[in-house]
Amino acid sequence: MGLTFPNESAEYRAARERLLAREIELRRLTEAVARERRALPPGGAVPEDYVFEVAVDGATKQVRLSQLFAPGKDTLAIYSYMFGPERERPCNMCTPLLDGLNAAEPNIRQRLSLVVVAESPATRLAAFAAERGWRNLRLVSAAGNHYNRDYHGKDAHGDTTMLNVFRREGATLRHFWGTEMAHTEGDPGQDHRGLDPLSPIFAMFDLTPEGRGDFYTKLSYP
Repeated sequence: MGLTFPNESAEYRAARERLLAREIELRRLTEAVARERRALPPGGAVPEDYVFEVAVDGATKQVRLSQLFAPGKDTLAIYSYMFGPERERPCNMCTPLLDGLNAAEPNIRQRLSLVVVAESPATRLAAFAAERGWRNLRLVSAAGNHYNRDYHGKDAHGDTTMLNVFRREGATLRHFWGTEMAHTEGDPGQDHRGLDPLSPIFAMFDLTPEGRGDFYTKLSYP
């Protein structure tokens, strides 16, 4: 017999057992999708070693894409942050997501490198990171290159959300995978949910009676 809780009805237990079976099915499907992702054939070679800018102690310096890979790590994830110079403040949805990634980054770096790019100048990004208390995330400026346009962090209407994963194979850098679902239409009553696997916020809401509803994150709350 599985778990039971105090004073639950037989109707509740039967429904919960059916849901548990579906949750196990979802777990297996999630792992199957992850296996298929890992088995993708080689992606396209990166067309150039993009030059970014990073702020260090109030000054800026250039850093190439190939230098964003940490020593001993051959996988690099780049999050395109919706914080271009035309925005007074950064994206309400991206920022809380990055709050969580900042906290998780010391764990993430054990397996791969994580970098955040945005179109704003490097000094502006560094100032906001300090304001937000991000001590772990690396933020670099893509203002002077075509990275975001090539890898769908920017379109004709401005900056967009995207996370891309790259793999280093000797001297060759290849694109491995990107959050393409973030650029599709959601099902009725949903947005695209393309970055949900990275969000503990919405995963938590999905466990509650209220669900996520039409909630969208904000930079701050009353």
